[in-house]
Amino acid sequence: MSPLLSVSNLEVGFGRNPEANKIVRGVSFDLAAGETLAIVGESGSGKSVTALSINRLVDFGGGRIVGGSIKLKRTNNSILDLTTATEAVLTKIRGAEIGMIFQEPMTSLNPVLTIGTQIEESFRLHRGLTGRQATAAAKDALDRVRIPDAARRLKYCPNQLSGGMLQRVMIATALACNPRLLIADEPTTALDVTVQAQIMALLAELKRETGMSMIFITHDIGLVAGIADKVMVMQAGQAVEQGELNQILDKPSHPYTQHLLHSVPHFSAGRAARSDFSRDNIAKAAPALKVDGLTVRFPVSGSFFHRPTGAVHAVEGVGFDLLPGETLAIVGESGSGKSTTARAILGLVKSTRGTFTATAGKTADRTSAVQMVFQNPYASLNPRLRVDSILAEPVIAAGGRASGETRNRMDMLLKRVGLPENSLERYPHEFSGGQRQRLCIARALMLNPSVLVLDEAVSALDVSVQAQVLDLLIELQREYRLAYLFISHDMAVVERIAHRIAVIYAGQIVEIGDAASVLSQPKHSYTKRLISAVPTVNRRRENFALDTRQVPSLVRPLGFEPAVPEWRRFAPDHMAQAEA
Repeated sequence: MSPLLSVSNLEVGFGRNPEANKIVRGVSFDLAAGETLAIVGESGSGKSVTALSINRLVDFGGGRIVGGSIKLKRTNNSILDLTTATEAVLTKIRGAEIGMIFQEPMTSLNPVLTIGTQIEESFRLHRGLTGRQATAAAKDALDRVRIPDAARRLKYCPNQLSGGMLQRVMIATALACNPRLLIADEPTTALDVTVQAQIMALLAELKRETGMSMIFITHDIGLVAGIADKVMVMQAGQAVEQGELNQILDKPSHPYTQHLLHSVPHFSAGRAARSDFSRDNIAKAAPALKVDGLTVRFPVSGSFFHRPTGAVHAVEGVGFDLLPGETLAIVGESGSGKSTTARAILGLVKSTRGTFTATAGKTADRTSAVQMVFQNPYASLNPRLRVDSILAEPVIAAGGRASGETRNRMDMLLKRVGLPENSLERYPHEFSGGQRQRLCIARALMLNPSVLVLDEAVSALDVSVQAQVLDLLIELQREYRLAYLFISHDMAVVERIAHRIAVIYAGQIVEIGDAASVLSQPKHSYTKRLISAVPTVNRRRENFALDTRQVPSLVRPLGFEPAVPEWRRFAPDHMAQAEA
């Protein structure tokens, strides 16, 4: 039987002279009906451009197919070369025969139109449904992707739904007309591990129900193991290796595939946790950071006169201490309160009550003692300033001046984080993503802090660059005895860098302790949920449970005070909240 999709020697270029500026070069693969192909590679490898070329959406992004063929077997068994198809034909195919899920749902959905209106559009265009028929079909589409209370949520706008819910809406829209091919371009990258597991379970279930083929684009080898039949690895616009899933994962032949598999942190339930730090050995040391009863509440106004009617209990009674040279990872889903905790410690969010003390040498100055490295390195650097001005900013803000001593520290730190000597005269856009994050780390170290707060500091980086930055952070910690407060949703990364882990749920820490103990023997039900949702290379074709539970609302009436939790100790450094 002929394949559903056959791509042969595909070449795609950009710019005024696309022939001379090829981003995809000579890519070929076949996809059978009901089969899943995972395309793996780092940023700039050409995997997304390859996917966008299949339904010719690359034409709208400045790209042009300059060579090769893309042949689709249609429902009437005729073969259509999509590279030469007219726009009128392509319009009928997009959505009806080829569905697409994009990486970021908020930028893919119209923010001023309701969810229902946007889903109904597919039914109007491809099935000719109107009025109540289109609305009923849209409701059925939401039911299909397990969105509760679908009829009411059709009237919501995108900003009223969580990231996981929005991605389900995107899946519902892509599958509205039962396409025979679904292209999923990094559909879970921005999602928490539990929501990611839900989306993967949903895609697997829908694939079994409909028999559709799928092209799944990702950089996460663990996800590949759970859903793919075949894998194609891309580097610099070329397919450097492709084959059956087990062949690629167990016996990769190309050096780049081997490099990717080696770079990706593989979750091993605590077996790979760090063992280079012991709280027992420095029990008398003063904490670099001590937090006690930290509470952050945001007022909710619902009356005509904007008087508060309640409050969002974003962080509730959080407490921990962090020793010099130690890494405490805070893990939890979006909205759990982990980033709000970090921002409150830094004074970026006003705390309702609680105390926190950061020690810098012999002084207790939070401004210089605690510094932050943010998730997106490009967004946290001023694009109009040179690196020397960027690094001088914290010194000047702390009351110092850009002296020769400051310049010497800049040179030393840039060398220490592995940036070239001429970096001081360059601008942020002249660096790669990994280099920009190294620059952010150097800036954070300018005031010689005792604590670094790293808020998803490696999640925006490619896997190999991520590994390099993690190694750098570990080296710097050992050299300067830095304490890290490491916030992440990636349990594999947490296992690689953390000494201790605090699990936060609905604004409260529910489990805290030694990383190896928490990851290998979780005690709280929420921690168990998080760990069971982590994809690994060992979970091949293993279906995740379609868990639709949501984090409970954090809105409480005025004057509400939660009960003091009861704690149970399971090991010298491992505690969890008692559950009813």
